[in-house]
Amino acid sequence: MEKQTANDDYARVKEDLQLLREDLASLTKTVTDSQKSSANHLKDEISRETRAVLDQLRKRGDAALARATEAGSQGVESVEHKIEERPFLSIILMFLAGIVVGKMLDR
Repeated sequence: MEKQTANDDYARVKEDLQLLREDLASLTKTVTDSQKSSANHLKDEISRETRAVLDQLRKRGDAALARATEAGSQGVESVEHKIEERPFLSIILMFLAGIVVGKMLDR
């Protein structure tokens, strides 16, 4: 009788171990799938954030370029206007500037 009880206990322990293995395998698969899903979600979120930052930087760069172009245009217009007001003085100043630059390059 004791032998039968021991065999029954052994069979139950064996079944419990098999169920434990199956549960562990299922748990491992669930955790792995969850981690893959989380990693994919995180990757997508990082991609969206990166695109948003790049778009924002592009807009700021375009705005800065537009401001620099406008400032350059205004500077050129200002110089043209001053040359038109005093053409003779402008020619003399350019001549003197050429002489100064020439002397500096001779050294």
